[in-house]
Amino acid sequence: MSIGGIEAIGGFMPLAAPAVTAPTAGASAAVTSARGADFGSMVLDGLERLEGVQDTADSLAVRAASGTLPNIHDYTLAATEADVATKLTVAVRNKAIEAFSEIMRMQVG
Repeated sequence: MSIGGIEAIGGFMPLAAPAVTAPTAGASAAVTSARGADFGSMVLDGLERLEGVQDTADSLAVRAASGTLPNIHDYTLAATEADVATKLTVAVRNKAIEAFSEIMRMQVG
């Protein structure tokens, strides 16, 4: 029996560090816009991955219940992965809401 690295987990892609460049005058709006698009696409990509992991766990649950799944540990792993991914998504959402609420409480001027 061999245990592969974390890359073997379906749908896992490590995050790359963002490239840091000094913006030129007048280019800060474009940089801000590009960063916003990247964050939005990362959020959407994460939600799509979460949906895929949950769909996989659901289909394996049906196969396990019907007796057509040869290895029950495949379902157990998929269900655990879906549970952890859901908890992570909820934690990120809660932190985003907390940050937004803190920003809204800030005094201007």
